[in-house]
Amino acid sequence: MHERRYNAEIDRLRSPERTERLEVSRVIDLCLEGGPMHTVLDVGTGSGLFAEGFSQKGVAVTGIDANLEMVDVARKLVSSAQFEQATVDSIPFDDKSFDLVFLGLVLHEADDAEQALKECKRCARHSVSVLEWAYREEDFGPPLEHRLKSEDVVSMAKKLGFKSTSVITLKKLLLYQFQV
Repeated sequence: MHERRYNAEIDRLRSPERTERLEVSRVIDLCLEGGPMHTVLDVGTGSGLFAEGFSQKGVAVTGIDANLEMVDVARKLVSSAQFEQATVDSIPFDDKSFDLVFLGLVLHEADDAEQALKECKRCARHSVSVLEWAYREEDFGPPLEHRLKSEDVVSMAKKLGFKSTSVITLKKLLLYQFQV
């Protein structure tokens, strides 16, 4: 269970190189387009890198992570957000609790990606945004067998009844945007 979790040092998770590779600012801006997003759930928050970025934009942020150590780190680094331990396949919030549910490099780690997306949809009022690795060999990130094919992610979203789906190609990653 959760055998593919990323467990690098915090400094590496928040390094300028990684922040640039993930295009954190651009991703946050893209996620917030298309309507007022007052609340966001950052699923798999890790060290709170994206939670911090959303919070800096004036959004009320709640983050969850399966790893309690990461939750503790995020609490220390991002005092403006709320964090708790939870997994993507069983999110402990009511239906439609957040304007946006965001998954930053998490869906490929889920034990059941479709169930994870279903849980995210349940908790979202407006949209779900999923940042993921492109399905190709790279000198960074998870091995190819842990990556998700774009057509599979979009197919899951359509099967789950999202109103619309779009995929934005970033420099190194893909940003899926699904409207509830």
